[in-house]
Amino acid sequence: MATAVAGALGLLWGWLWSERFWLPQNVSWADLEGPGDGYGYPRARHILSVFPLAAGVFSVRLLFERFIAKPCALHVGIQDSGPYQAQPNAILEKVFISVTKYPDEKRLEGLSKQLDWDVRKIQCWFRHRRNQDKPPTLTKFCESMWRFTFYLCIFCYGVRFLWSSPWFWDTRQCWHSYPYQPLTNGLYYYYIMELAFYWSLMFSQFTDIKRKDFLIMFVHHLATIGLITFSYINNMVRVGTLVMCLHDASDFLLEAAKLANYAKYQRLCDTLFVIFSAIFVVTRLGIYPFWILNTTLFESWEMIGPYPSWWLFNGLLLILQVLHVIWSYLIARIAFKALIRGKVSKDDRSDVESSSEEEDMTSSTKGPCGRSSSNGAGRVNGHMGGSYWLKSKVVGMGTSA
Repeated sequence: MATAVAGALGLLWGWLWSERFWLPQNVSWADLEGPGDGYGYPRARHILSVFPLAAGVFSVRLLFERFIAKPCALHVGIQDSGPYQAQPNAILEKVFISVTKYPDEKRLEGLSKQLDWDVRKIQCWFRHRRNQDKPPTLTKFCESMWRFTFYLCIFCYGVRFLWSSPWFWDTRQCWHSYPYQPLTNGLYYYYIMELAFYWSLMFSQFTDIKRKDFLIMFVHHLATIGLITFSYINNMVRVGTLVMCLHDASDFLLEAAKLANYAKYQRLCDTLFVIFSAIFVVTRLGIYPFWILNTTLFESWEMIGPYPSWWLFNGLLLILQVLHVIWSYLIARIAFKALIRGKVSKDDRSDVESSSEEEDMTSSTKGPCGRSSSNGAGRVNGHMGGSYWLKSKVVGMGTSA
């Protein structure tokens, strides 16, 4: 029995690391065991160093949010307090928990008669009660500031590293002497840091603010980790650095716009979002297909020829391009509305219920629940709606590598 299991595992392991899948013809794993001009070649075992590094990145994040992001949030006027607490009411609480969080008109009228409250006051209560489960703006600001800082730093590092790399100026160098391309220290650090960051996001997603697209973002992070790991193992790291840097070019702008949104800097928020939209479209619909896909599809075919992992790698990159087209359309639509109407419209995945809810929350701190006010609604939800627009990078648009 033990022998059979061992044999099955051996077959599985051999299939998983088949040289004919991962490497071009006449190349074996043994060929890549050499020193590679003193630096060595990428190896699958290098990936193991990512996990302690990811834990370190997560620890740094906790310290950053506590001692840097939070003071910055307080400095720009974000309050260190939760949402307005709904007035305790056993009947409404039972309806909220057991029946519906969004009562229709008929139920509202029934509750109005039962409690002798007007409908507007009951609507206000349900809005406040829903917002009690919403994460505070301070928490969202700290999370976005951490991502903004990392994306900006890793993008600057990537540009600095690639500026002195020959394949940045001539993409054919991505395939020259492939796969016998030595792994430099700078390239190794760039790859491992990107991979560690996305592993940290994978872990922290279970402790971060829970949003409606949790599963989608989980799959997205998993796919990103898979692409980075895949390109590292078969030593497509040169073109991989180009893909990562290209995607990082717009990520920090989106996070910066969200920071401006949370701080209620309306014009700055809209301006940053429009700039982000322009850069996203240029990089994903222009540079990516005509620079990245051109070299992975045509220049690599000419210089090294296709083999199984080559087909898979390019297939994934083509799927990514399809997503770029979809995301660009959605972003362009929002940016166009921002230019025409002077504001960025909400999407249905808002962290705050609606403009009227924000209005109620603002006015309720100053007077009766039924009192109307335009403060806050026009400045927060009217402009980014607290909406994390188009779902945090439009469901991860910026971070796919």
